[in-house]
Amino acid sequence: MKGAAVESWDGRDGETVRAVVRVCEGAAPEEAFDIASAGAWLAFDAGVRSLDDRPWLWTRPPGEPERPARTLLDRLRGRTGSRATPPAPPPPPPPAVALCHRDGRVREAALDAVRTAPELRPLLVVRCADWVAPVRAKARTLLAELPGGALFPLAGLILRLTRRERGDFAHALLADALREGPAAEVLALTADPDRATYRLAYRIAVERGLLTPMELAATAANCGDVTLQDLCAEAAVAAVKPAGLVDPGVAVAPGAAVDPGAAVKPAGLVDPDVAVDPDAAVNPGAAAVLDRLLAARSPRVRSAGVTALRRAGRHGDAERFLADRSALVRACARYVLRQGGVDPLPLCRALCAEPAAYPGAAAGLGECGDRATDAGTLWSLVEHPLPAVRLHAIGGLRALDVVVRERLTPLLDDPSPAVVRAATRALLPEAAGIPERLLRERSAPDRPRAVRVAADRLLRAAGRQRLPEPGYR
Repeated sequence: MKGAAVESWDGRDGETVRAVVRVCEGAAPEEAFDIASAGAWLAFDAGVRSLDDRPWLWTRPPGEPERPARTLLDRLRGRTGSRATPPAPPPPPPPAVALCHRDGRVREAALDAVRTAPELRPLLVVRCADWVAPVRAKARTLLAELPGGALFPLAGLILRLTRRERGDFAHALLADALREGPAAEVLALTADPDRATYRLAYRIAVERGLLTPMELAATAANCGDVTLQDLCAEAAVAAVKPAGLVDPGVAVAPGAAVDPGAAVKPAGLVDPDVAVDPDAAVNPGAAAVLDRLLAARSPRVRSAGVTALRRAGRHGDAERFLADRSALVRACARYVLRQGGVDPLPLCRALCAEPAAYPGAAAGLGECGDRATDAGTLWSLVEHPLPAVRLHAIGGLRALDVVVRERLTPLLDDPSPAVVRAATRALLPEAAGIPERLLRERSAPDRPRAVRVAADRLLRAAGRQRLPEPGYR
């Protein structure tokens, strides 16, 4: 039961069985399984109750009278018990096993051992979500008596148990402890490897204003977690104002923090009813924060930064994002320019004059251009030698709704798989008009994989698909 490999909650896998047996034989939990893993504790809890054939699982609840085992002679004579001396009762199970016993009275009695055994606190957290009300009530009373700092090492398990019907009590205690606990403890949990743990820690850190705008922007730009990107990008953008920004080395004030559960909305980050003075001075710290967001790899983070350019009065800086590779970022750039009184269409046409330097400009032109005027430009870019330009030109044709099946079909043989996929998406509505023989030839096993997949997609869209031939991969 090492690390994340333990994900079996029914406790019937071999690793869990061996761990339960070792603990029953006297080994400490840390000697039997990885006590740092929330999944290991949950598997151990379920594993104790799954081994019904183990005699040490069926100890007599406290206060229950001894009942001698019946012999064959007793059953034949109709007796309820044997006159012989009853066998010695089995020894009580170790506290870790008793806390997971299938009998609720045993689990309730074993909770007292947690007071003097801090290493069993993970099982105390598990019992706070117990299905038996008396066990659950006693466990919650004991957990509430612990200092808030004692809950931080249990954060992963507590958040894992929120998936259960009665797992909200410990979660509320943990959230309160993070809101009232030392800032260093909260910031330490932001580096926790468990996703749910670091998400909660970041939400609390944003609420308490423990992170500076630059730290928030750096986290949004570097983190691969979309939820965290939205949270940190929106909090960083909330600090950007027309007259400047909170010092990037000073934490954001709690009043400036946004709702941590809200999602980043490109057009919703800025209040469109708030007037912005274009001549307002921008603090250098504001520029640094926005530039960090604008350089992010994630389109969601870049879109947040582009939208914030309006609040900062930097409408002109949105021009270069008209050719961004992301449609979301391009839409935000057009919005910012229009709010600044600039028509983005002439700018897109100018960028298309240099397609090698701005490949995404072709897609942007299709999103805001005119069919009669700009379709010819896009068709000329479809033949450009750079695959990125051809790719975005096809997207622009789709956006303008000027796709011509006969002119786009040859791109199914394009050497770039990305261009082939883009051409396929554009041709799907016209799949029925493509000659079946042409698609059958391109679905042959000797064709490149991208071409074969494109042909199969178009055949399915046209209702002509059939089972693949032998040797097809």
